[in-house]
Amino acid sequence: MEGLGFWTLAVLASVLVGMSKGGLPVVGILGVPVLSLVISPVVAAGLLLPIYVVSDAFGLWAYRHAFNVRVLAILAPGMTLGVGFGWATASVVPEALVTVLIGVIGAVFALTLLLRRTVPAPREARVVPGLFWGMVTGFTSFVSHAGAPPYQVYVLPLRLEKAVFAGTSTIAFAYVNAVKLIPYYALGQLSVSNLKVAAVLALPAVLAVFAGVWLVRILPEKRFFQLVTWALLAVSLRLIWQGLA
Repeated sequence: MEGLGFWTLAVLASVLVGMSKGGLPVVGILGVPVLSLVISPVVAAGLLLPIYVVSDAFGLWAYRHAFNVRVLAILAPGMTLGVGFGWATASVVPEALVTVLIGVIGAVFALTLLLRRTVPAPREARVVPGLFWGMVTGFTSFVSHAGAPPYQVYVLPLRLEKAVFAGTSTIAFAYVNAVKLIPYYALGQLSVSNLKVAAVLALPAVLAVFAGVWLVRILPEKRFFQLVTWALLAVSLRLIWQGLA
């Protein structure tokens, strides 16, 4: 983990992580794929987790007054189970297969939203679907920090106000990242060398948190959700390509 190429991509990955904690959850998925261009995906995931956790702290402060308690209460148990399942099957489930499935789910959902002619009424935050998509979110987040597509399948149809959507997303993923610390440590992915590099990358990530918060504030609500949906489609197609490759 050295050289100009590594540090350039590592800073870019940390900025993407930070912006996701500032209220743009989809862009955070790109962190591991970007860093995987110069190191293995497993090492990349372990390196970025501390950066996620540090960024989470600033994101939680930024959105401490804007979140939906019911959505978080429904998702949290499922996310916990999903992380546990990911830990239990870490040596069995092929990461490429999971990556393709995440991409397909996200792409189908994004295309459905983009091709829909009328805007549907907001859905109620129901418990059973929330537990299911929470489990999928926890599992895919554990495998490759790619929990945003299944998370958005559940949350976007609720049509939360943009600040509440951003805050709920930030808190939900702060929770799941905290839960992931134990299994990541047990699997040896939080080495001393990783933590040293993560400490250097924390600064651009933290600055990017506030850049993300600023973008959420200035973007019109309709434009904000259009951006989120198009980003979801782009990331999902990237995941499909990555998994198949």
